[in-house]
Amino acid sequence: MKAEDLKTKTIDELKKALLDLRKEQFNLRFQKSGGTLDNTAQVRKTRRNIARVKTFLEKKTREEAPKGEKKAA
Repeated sequence: MKAEDLKTKTIDELKKALLDLRKEQFNLRFQKSGGTLDNTAQVRKTRRNIARVKTFLEKKTREEAPKGEKKAA
């Protein structure tokens, strides 16, 4: 997943992509523990894609928040 692709997505699309990536990560962890994972680098790629999507999601939510409000912690 490239950053250029993520720039054009809406918040809902980013949330769906994040959910899909987390499901993929869950499946990869099961494959790894069962010994059936062929490409171990896929775990790292998925983890980095999750971080990338979360970064863009946070950026978009900050942009859409009203200027005077601060995000609740």
